[in-house]
Amino acid sequence: MALTYLHTMVRVGDLEKSMAFYELLGLKETRRYDSEAGRFSLIFMAPPGQEDAPIELTYNWDGDDELPSDSRHFGHLAYGVDNIYEVCQHLQNNGVTINRPPRDGRMAFIRSPDNISVELLQNGDALEPAEPWASMENTGRW
Repeated sequence: MALTYLHTMVRVGDLEKSMAFYELLGLKETRRYDSEAGRFSLIFMAPPGQEDAPIELTYNWDGDDELPSDSRHFGHLAYGVDNIYEVCQHLQNNGVTINRPPRDGRMAFIRSPDNISVELLQNGDALEPAEPWASMENTGRW
């Protein structure tokens, strides 16, 4: 049996806000499907050069009663980054709360506008612990 990864779907409440969040992470729109009859949009976003590993943002035009208040049951999305401190600073500068700061130079967690947990992992070896991250406390749930 051959098995091929296709995508991870996340349901979003505010399409523009969610797309802007994933663009901050460096993902780009790779494909889009708008269904006039079904009144929904599917937007696929992936890191450049990794178009075969997208997330699918599902947006219902008339709102969505199925959006949970806490998506922790989903688990999380995970992305490797070349410099976790620079990425976290960039996100923080753009209004993203760092829920679990990279105190260890290796791992951080953030949340999307739709409460999806996103893990950031340092590519390769962990960076040396550095301030302000080393002494920063957790914020909220991650």
